[in-house]
Amino acid sequence: MNTETKDTRTPRLGIIGFGAFGQLIAQSLQGHVALYASDPDAALQDRAAALGVTFTSVAEAARCDIVVIAAPVSTFETVVAEVATLCRPGALIVDVGSVKVGPAEIMTRLLPEHVDIVATHPLFGPQSARPGLRGLKIALCPIRGTRHRFLAAFLRRHLGLQVILSTPQAHDREAAIVQGLTHLIAKVLLDMAPLPTRMTTRSFDLLVQSISMVQNDAPEVFDAIETANPYARAVRRDFFRLAHALSVTLEDRG
Repeated sequence: MNTETKDTRTPRLGIIGFGAFGQLIAQSLQGHVALYASDPDAALQDRAAALGVTFTSVAEAARCDIVVIAAPVSTFETVVAEVATLCRPGALIVDVGSVKVGPAEIMTRLLPEHVDIVATHPLFGPQSARPGLRGLKIALCPIRGTRHRFLAAFLRRHLGLQVILSTPQAHDREAAIVQGLTHLIAKVLLDMAPLPTRMTTRSFDLLVQSISMVQNDAPEVFDAIETANPYARAVRRDFFRLAHALSVTLEDRG
């Protein structure tokens, strides 16, 4: 992954947080960079070895040329503060969370001026990426520096991703609808289980398929989408207001 480094050595990429998405990053970047990963769960060491990843300390991962912070929302600020004391001058720091306004503010505030920062949101998860990354979308929000251009070019050329350049604010406004409503509706329908499986329509099958793509997400993903996005509350209120108005109309007709 060429991120405007002048030497010819293979860049080192450190993944901090080696859960399902950290592992997807490692699988996708094999052969492009030397991979290092850190996670408090030592049991993930065998999984890292199977993926050709050096399982190491936060300190070593944070000193890589590129540092990807894939830590949970609950520990994100703590991790960024630690990375700030360890990262080397000229490093590229990237996050991969579902919400961008808050993480962008944290990284801008805590990370030193001598690093580039790009806030990213892969608009897919491990399940939807199983057939491959080509054609999937990723949002890039440049925060500091110019290397987002080289990152975007790499993602397009080598991984086949559709790159969407945005700002944290514009991203979160759209994500409040795109993700906020998707996860909200999925959670409500899952609470209505068991859902019909025999006499279904194609549209219902597609709805169930969309639910299946998010139902195994970690609880903190739902919490981040619904509570950490500054625009999500207004979208929820509008949705429930309109749903209630429709319910009242239908009750009146009955």
